[in-house]
Amino acid sequence: MDKKKRITAIVIFAVLSVILFIGTIIVKSPGGHESISVLMRDAVLHETNRVSLFGLIVVNPGLISAFVIAGIFLVFAVVVRIFVIPRFTYVPGKFQMVLEAAVGFFDDLAKTNSPHRNKFLGAYVFAAGAYIFVGTIFELFGIQAVTTDGASIALPAPLADINGAIMMGCLSYLVILSGGVAENKLGGVGKTLKEFSLPISMSFRIFGALLSGALVTEMVYHYIHLSYGLPILVGVLFTLLHALIQAYVLTMLTSLFYGEVSEPVHKK
Repeated sequence: MDKKKRITAIVIFAVLSVILFIGTIIVKSPGGHESISVLMRDAVLHETNRVSLFGLIVVNPGLISAFVIAGIFLVFAVVVRIFVIPRFTYVPGKFQMVLEAAVGFFDDLAKTNSPHRNKFLGAYVFAAGAYIFVGTIFELFGIQAVTTDGASIALPAPLADINGAIMMGCLSYLVILSGGVAENKLGGVGKTLKEFSLPISMSFRIFGALLSGALVTEMVYHYIHLSYGLPILVGVLFTLLHALIQAYVLTMLTSLFYGEVSEPVHKK
């Protein structure tokens, strides 16, 4: 009986899927929506969809996303430190294993690439990697905000804003500079300044990856024959892929350059 019910449910779902798919082919694309060029221009410059911050100033929606994610991380860190970590056991549970695996991964990354100074580096790459990953998948939740024009939009990933991407690149560059100064003083400054294009490449690598994912997803949404089911698959896969790749790339580059500039200079 259960097997017959499963087969019936599968058949009904298949029939409905075929009907909806045929409907998307027959129905014409609705008019009045924004073009791809307008959407991409607004994704970069944020000239249209802007949000009021507590009624004080008008900001890009990416800034609201950054504040929300920062608040989530602060609350999560406080709760874990007060209620979870004191209860850690010698035989770890599932949450303890996940947390230890994440911390261990970034700690090993810092120690491998910077054997001389890695305590602060390990903490930074863990925080940066977690922020990039969570900030990128944040857009999948579709949290709504109201623009100054009265329209409703889903809050984007904070690093999809060019300003957020630039700040992440510059912050990583300053961390690299601090490692050089702490170990080699002015010599470390000279080593770091030689890589003057590093913050630019870091910033635009993150921003370009997230913007390309948004472009592909919007193109699929705008083509009505592909707008049934496929945008969900494309959006989720691109978002998860970019979250993992960009978190790993930025933390790896930061660790590599930090280890290079913080390597002690041995005088002959």
